[in-house]
Amino acid sequence: MANRIVQQVLYLEVADRLRAMIQSNELEAGAWVDEVRLTRELGVSRTPLREALKVLVAEGLLRLEPRRGCFVNELSPRDLDEIFPLMAMLEGRCAYEAARKIQTADLERLEPLHRRLEEHARAGNIDLYYATNAEIHESIQALADNRWLSDMVDGLRKLLSLSRHKSLAYPGRIQESCAEHMAIFAALKARDPEGAEALTRKHLMRQLDALHALAGRGHPDAEPEFATVPGANPQNSGV
Repeated sequence: MANRIVQQVLYLEVADRLRAMIQSNELEAGAWVDEVRLTRELGVSRTPLREALKVLVAEGLLRLEPRRGCFVNELSPRDLDEIFPLMAMLEGRCAYEAARKIQTADLERLEPLHRRLEEHARAGNIDLYYATNAEIHESIQALADNRWLSDMVDGLRKLLSLSRHKSLAYPGRIQESCAEHMAIFAALKARDPEGAEALTRKHLMRQLDALHALAGRGHPDAEPEFATVPGANPQNSGV
């Protein structure tokens, strides 16, 4: 029994590592998953690796093609158009419930995260901005304290990790995103559930607008509802 438990923990650890590799683009969208190379790099046998691959296939991060193996999934434009409104609705509800339940100590924990977010936006550092942005989203989700809501958000968030980072490459988007976050934080401070929910929904849909623009299928509004961060340099936001 002990060996079986250890084996189970191992494949879950491998799944976590593969998930991180996908999110960091170390395993690129559309890429074939080289099992031999991964067993060597991760220092594991084929069994826990294949169990981990099954987990990621179930999550939608990988797809299994008969006689060809596993590939990192790619979200189509239709996928994005269908998923983002759902994510906006769910994360909006997280913000709504967080604003109802938030305490002074919670705001004090969120304050330094938002200061870091502003610093990364001013520097145009997409990778650090994305990491802090994700931490803020997860913190608000935790404050909502609704496990049913969290389960749904977690599932979609894993899928959107395939493309969410890309929206920050649109010129000026990193500064707009930061300003949107600051507006959401202000609504949380004001204990304004409706305001926090509406701002969060707009924030998610603006990400979809940026992805559309990058794909040449449309453009974000010429005059976004949120002011850019003072001192930010829009030229630093592209990659």
